[in-house]
Amino acid sequence: MAQRRLKILLPLATPYVRRYNEEIGVLDLSYQTPRPETIAGAKHDWELVIGMEVHAQISSNAKLFSGASTKFGNEPNANVAFVDAAMPGMLPVINEFCVEQAVRTGLGLNAEINLWSAFDRKNYFYPDLPQGYQISQLYHPIVGEGEVIVYTEPGIARRVRIERIHMEQDAGKSIHDMDPNMSFVDLNRTGVALMEIVSRPDIRGPEEAAAYVGKLRQILRYLGTCDGNMQNGNLRADVNVSVCLPGQYEKYVESGDFKHLGTRCEIKNMNSMRFIQQAIYVEARRQIAILEAEGFVKQETRLYDADKGETRSMRSKEEAHDYRYFPDPDLLPLEIEQTWVDDIAAKLPELPDQKKARFMDEFGLSEYDANVLTAELDTASYFEAVAAGRDGKLAANWVFNELFGRLKKHDTDITESPVTPEQLGGVIDLITKGEINGKIAKALFEIVYNEGGDPAEIVEARGMKQVTDTSAIETTVDEVIAANPAQVERAKANPKLVGWFVGQVMKATGGKANPKTVNELVSAKLGF
Repeated sequence: MAQRRLKILLPLATPYVRRYNEEIGVLDLSYQTPRPETIAGAKHDWELVIGMEVHAQISSNAKLFSGASTKFGNEPNANVAFVDAAMPGMLPVINEFCVEQAVRTGLGLNAEINLWSAFDRKNYFYPDLPQGYQISQLYHPIVGEGEVIVYTEPGIARRVRIERIHMEQDAGKSIHDMDPNMSFVDLNRTGVALMEIVSRPDIRGPEEAAAYVGKLRQILRYLGTCDGNMQNGNLRADVNVSVCLPGQYEKYVESGDFKHLGTRCEIKNMNSMRFIQQAIYVEARRQIAILEAEGFVKQETRLYDADKGETRSMRSKEEAHDYRYFPDPDLLPLEIEQTWVDDIAAKLPELPDQKKARFMDEFGLSEYDANVLTAELDTASYFEAVAAGRDGKLAANWVFNELFGRLKKHDTDITESPVTPEQLGGVIDLITKGEINGKIAKALFEIVYNEGGDPAEIVEARGMKQVTDTSAIETTVDEVIAANPAQVERAKANPKLVGWFVGQVMKATGGKANPKTVNELVSAKLGF
């Protein structure tokens, strides 16, 4: 693999950074502390410190402790088993596939897999939580420390440390706008399996926070462990925000002591990258105003109101002891074998960073192009099918310039593209063989997009082949030159006007002449 220049900005010890970089073949190394996002206050500057708890719904047809369906959009309370409704005597039974999905996620995040884990009861009252407690994993999560590598800009990477991933069950949904006097409860989501992915407070700005969630979402989708649908609530984030004076974050990095980072507030249930960024800015400014007025930031859970552009208090921030955690008596500790974990690891798909590096090396793509083409697994798979055995850069140009533009115009997803990879590959093959030129290729693409069909057969049936007969092209060149004597004189004084003659010849041949041959003949005839 060819080496690439990459600057790593990590709050880590040098040996670990060196090991990481050696694994991916990096030429340039930097051991700087990440550059923070700075917000100016009335008295002095402040730095942002952000940690995130991302709740990802596990992709599974059944819930974590029951066989009830997880299908989104069913009638209210249609996906409810007796155990989900907390009927007396009903006992939870662990869904092995959900455990496998959690392990797969941990492996995809380079995390430690705990072969022994246990479930706890987290006690709190919600009307849409029939049991009166949530089954979660506080003391012994299934996944330990891991990492997410976030590219904040081309060539610059940041490592956000994962503290833990634990499994837990989701709550239901309360509906307050169907009746003026009553609220309704839909238990379809109750018991759906979640992974809570908890980061360290390594994120230093709103854009980096959104990039982190985006990268995490991308990895989960590649792994197939969460569909990442934020609109449906299948991926949502709780954002912990605090501010500190310059230099205090470095003290945290050195000591791991959170007291240097200021009091944090949690912004709950963020399901939009844009809103995550907006909420962080708003909350940071609120905290700065309090601190500069010599007040104290109260640790609490807040909600972001996008319409008003403000965060508002939801409740005081609970600590672990407030939930009265204790081991769930209905569930035995979860013990898994290393051989099972190894088998899952052996079947992991190629992940985004690996695919990006391979696309750059195998197809000669720029980092930007490789980033775009690997952003979604469906896009990467489509491109790879088009580029197989062909010029990778040419394939990328056609995917970017023709396919993406047309799909965007018609608001169509690449999975529903009217042009298959085989059809687009066929167009590229005709260009490579010299049977069609770029202008004809665009017209051919238009036909395939709207009507379908085999590109080679369409070219043959409609007489769209490029004219390569030099004598025939030369005849047309002579006719164009003879018909435009004044332009010939101007062209002799200004060689750039050769392009005008080329255009006239292409027009006269219906765009079928080989442009290279036309250019050579015109230049020769005009004495250039």
